[in-house]
Amino acid sequence: MAEEMHFYEPAQGHGLPHDPFNAIVGPRPIGWIATRSSAGVLNLAPYSFFNAFNYTPPLIGFSSIGRKDTLRNIEENGEFVWNLATRPLADAMNASCAPAPPDVDEFALAGLTPLASRIVAVPRLAESPVSFECRRTQIIELQGLNGEGVGSWLVLGEVVGVHIARHLLRDGVYDTAAAAPILRGGGPADYFEIGPESLFRMRRPSYP
Repeated sequence: MAEEMHFYEPAQGHGLPHDPFNAIVGPRPIGWIATRSSAGVLNLAPYSFFNAFNYTPPLIGFSSIGRKDTLRNIEENGEFVWNLATRPLADAMNASCAPAPPDVDEFALAGLTPLASRIVAVPRLAESPVSFECRRTQIIELQGLNGEGVGSWLVLGEVVGVHIARHLLRDGVYDTAAAAPILRGGGPADYFEIGPESLFRMRRPSYP
């Protein structure tokens, strides 16, 4: 007998205490994005709709729900830096997501240190063990089935510089768990941490 399923059409509401969509599509990597405004004000903000989309060239992207400072800065300057959010940096990451006005520097707000990048003008986060320097490739307003914009923008960028703390390279192989990355879960406050106990391996099968 098939297990009883809860079914809903999102346009009609989910009928649950909390929308399950974000919890189902998760845990999700965090796009901790640094930008600089045309006036020179630094911005640092986490985005839970974030991922990598291509190997060569390496492309990453995040979705801005609403026209936030990060989106405007990238529109103006075409550059950003992604920084890995880790368990030791969780509180600082959370502090950087406060709804501060555009003239507030979230590096300073969260007690973090900007460090000059090698290629782009936007600084990376000194405390983060991994950073990607990026240049904007596309900004796309997302649309619904009716073809109308939904007020969210997908920002894509090519990674032009990569910084990795050497202790995370084991015999030249990046150790994901050693960095203790955190990921966004569902609900208003759920996060997860990746540790070595979560690791399992599967080799891609050959065919035929």
